[in-house]
Amino acid sequence: MTDRLYVGIESTVGHTPLVRLDRLAALKGREDLNIWAKLESFNPGGSAKDRTAAGMVADAIATGRLRPGSIAVESSSGNLGVALAREAVLHEFTFHCVVDPRANRTTVAHMRALGAVVHEVTEPDPETSDWLTARRQLVEKLLTEYDGAINFDQYSNRAAFAAHRDGTMAEIMADLGHAPDHVFVAVSTTGTLGGCLAATVDTPTEVHAVDAEGSVLFGGKRGVRPLPGYGAGVVTELSTQVTPRDIARIDARSAISAARELAACEAILPGASGGAVLAALDAALPDYPAGADVVAILHDNGTAYLSTIYDDTWVEENV
Repeated sequence: MTDRLYVGIESTVGHTPLVRLDRLAALKGREDLNIWAKLESFNPGGSAKDRTAAGMVADAIATGRLRPGSIAVESSSGNLGVALAREAVLHEFTFHCVVDPRANRTTVAHMRALGAVVHEVTEPDPETSDWLTARRQLVEKLLTEYDGAINFDQYSNRAAFAAHRDGTMAEIMADLGHAPDHVFVAVSTTGTLGGCLAATVDTPTEVHAVDAEGSVLFGGKRGVRPLPGYGAGVVTELSTQVTPRDIARIDARSAISAARELAACEAILPGASGGAVLAALDAALPDYPAGADVVAILHDNGTAYLSTIYDDTWVEENV
């Protein structure tokens, strides 16, 4: 028996658990803090992007851009593609997803299993050596090839802000019964970050952005980013509309180490961006007073990363 029945898989999006990490706090010598993890992997597609996809699709339907039989084309590093593939089944449109070789093979297979048409770019943009730029160029090409096709454009779509303002951050505050002192959130499109900032504008909460070394967001210097899921090779339109408390730039090895540490002490397996969030949180913990509520938003689960960040051989060869 459950205390709630669900009608359709989309009704399970959101209401993800907020879990106190007492073992991690003890490991860090900060038992006097309340360290929490918002486990977005409990969404039906396994990530926070389920919220973003549902919000963008609902907005496109409401504005008349999307209807049964439509074709939608979107770029994704993985998780959004899975979420939009599910939305395509539920709302009866055809979904084309553009990915690059860094996308986890399990995630790509998940998209295809849900009926998505997957297009993979084979080389980065020759001018910038950036994969995201190459993906977006292919999206533009496909939009001209498929008559009437639309693009949600997760990099500029403000429906993402609303989804995380009214969902992710609102849930955290409701579960705690008050606004937390600190929230750490990984950035790529910056939709989650923007939603968290919007929800906490009249509170003392400090929202910290966690970016990748090599990302160009918020004035970062372009470089190699071996891990998908956080950071960006272009300045997204959404990122120009938000101002985080501060920005932590986390290298790939630090993200991997922190992800493995959480798995070892809490039996929670985060993805690459979750590892980066934990690494940034770890560096900040010495500065926080006793009793502070510190929340790490873990965007996805590490299952899709078992052959990458949790595989020693892959790490040695690629990071």
